[in-house]
Amino acid sequence: MKYIDSFCEYLKNQKNYSDFTVLNYRKDLEEYFEFLNDKKYSYSDMDYKKCIDYLLFLDGKQLKKTSVSRRLSSIRTFYKYLVLNSYVNNNPFLLVSSPKKEKRIPKFINYQGIDEIFNIPNTKTPEGQRESVILEVLYGSGVRVSELVNIKLKDIDFNNKTILIFGKGSKERIVSFGNPAKDAMNEYIKSGRELLLNGVKSEYLIVGKEKESLTTRRIEQIIDSLITKTSIKINITPHMFRHTFATHLLDQGCDLIAVQELLGHESLSSTEIYTHVSNEHLREVYLKCHPRSTKGE
Repeated sequence: MKYIDSFCEYLKNQKNYSDFTVLNYRKDLEEYFEFLNDKKYSYSDMDYKKCIDYLLFLDGKQLKKTSVSRRLSSIRTFYKYLVLNSYVNNNPFLLVSSPKKEKRIPKFINYQGIDEIFNIPNTKTPEGQRESVILEVLYGSGVRVSELVNIKLKDIDFNNKTILIFGKGSKERIVSFGNPAKDAMNEYIKSGRELLLNGVKSEYLIVGKEKESLTTRRIEQIIDSLITKTSIKINITPHMFRHTFATHLLDQGCDLIAVQELLGHESLSSTEIYTHVSNEHLREVYLKCHPRSTKGE
């Protein structure tokens, strides 16, 4: 499976993709090369007809549209890398359209749920202080979990209450945080963080017991553990705090363009999906609270 290793190194070191993202690219490409071997096709000799054969192969696996789109995106990016390095002459998958995505309304946590979750961490312990920081930064700034684990102390500007974030594709953006996050981070950095490190040196904000940093999977486990201590019955993922951040900003009248910038979305269409959630919430508030909303029924 030629060039997969060098491509994954390129994604990790030059594009700054997370280990999890790089692993997904690798899995998609390994599957693609298995298809090529079965068909006795060469990666360097693909044309439109052979690409359609690959689509038929995927169709036979009865995958969701999002899974098919992800695989096609992985392969397009792989061929873009090959063209960039003159390993092939063209990118045959540019001719192949991805299936239209079904827009799914993002799930978010209501205000009551947020309050309940934030009351769970025991900030008298190092672990509790870390939990509080994780919650405050995820919800207070809208960063991705992969961005959270890569925040370094030098990236935080406590005076202006901003964090320099290195997002997808090594793109930088500045996110803001409020006083609760500032207080939580200050307390954690002064005491809990050092106790967790136990002499180990680290430049990262979120650390583990004698570990320089935490993985996204460990953050998921921490969130899961916190949710089990609440009355919340729905499945809460770390990414839902990002959805909640955007939804609550729009609920409070924040400008859509501003939310786009804070989330680091390239396209406004990626942000617009949150307006559906926010508008539905406002409709529910209207129907519940306005004295003439149900008159005549």
